[in-house]
Amino acid sequence: MTEDTPKPPNEDLDSRLREARKRLDGEDDTPRHQRSQEMGAGIALAARIGTELVAAVAVAVGIGLLLDAWLGTKPWFLIAFIILGAGAGMMNVFRVANKLGGTAGYRDRRPRQNGADPDGGEQK
Repeated sequence: MTEDTPKPPNEDLDSRLREARKRLDGEDDTPRHQRSQEMGAGIALAARIGTELVAAVAVAVGIGLLLDAWLGTKPWFLIAFIILGAGAGMMNVFRVANKLGGTAGYRDRRPRQNGADPDGGEQK
């Protein structure tokens, strides 16, 4: 009976890592700087979405606190404006995520070709 001596775990891991790196380098034809730009664009979009939501709620809380202090209606305007601010923030996030732009009622005015919308879908 011959027993195979198992490879040390580090050698096995090193060989698997080398193979994975070779596969990644061979399969991906895009240059490294382009991949990092795409990743940067995704991070920027995520930061913008977070900022849109937080800014809307922060402005609404400020307005609610000022109205409560001015009118003496302590929690009511704060509660109402928190709800309104959260709704406005979610609407802004929806617009950003769907690439509708920053204004309400924004429509893409680019000319349509062959009945398709400019983003590649079909016209409704």
